[in-house]
Amino acid sequence: MTHKVGILGGTFDPPHLAHLRMAEEAKKQLGLEKILFLPNKIPPHKHISGMASSDERVEMLQQMIEGIDSFEIDTRELMRAGKSYTYDTMRDMISEQPDTDFYFIIGGDMVEYLPKWYHIDDLVKMVTFVGVNRPLYQPEVPYDVVKIDMPETTISSTEIRNDIEHAEAFLPEKVWSYIKEHQLYGKK
Repeated sequence: MTHKVGILGGTFDPPHLAHLRMAEEAKKQLGLEKILFLPNKIPPHKHISGMASSDERVEMLQQMIEGIDSFEIDTRELMRAGKSYTYDTMRDMISEQPDTDFYFIIGGDMVEYLPKWYHIDDLVKMVTFVGVNRPLYQPEVPYDVVKIDMPETTISSTEIRNDIEHAEAFLPEKVWSYIKEHQLYGKK
């Protein structure tokens, strides 16, 4: 029997309600058995934020998905030396779980960057890319991307970090409590 597993990667610095909604909608609309949250160590397309440690980001993810049995965290990219390339991660996951079809979930803003991804021509044969709609992004790329809809949101981790004092409405309650308790992102 073939399994259907979604993967949502990112820095999750911090994880917010849009991440949670993306995972929920992908699971529901595509009939996925589970979603793996895949925090990056050093994403190739971004500068390192330096705001929260890997352990803090994992803890916030755990707080966000607590009680949701079909959501899990995979920390393999945090353990890897160097940059985190999706191609390397997916090659490993496929060899570990050859009876699984993987659905790699990305925001609409990331779809336009697909042509620049490391080994993208091989990667599109390994996974099904799932693009979640995002306001102002309707990119066309030369790859098949399954599109799913969710209510429009303009939440971004960068905006949350930049205005943490007004971010409570965009964060799960437990993540907000963790940020305040550990004084993340604000003045220390």
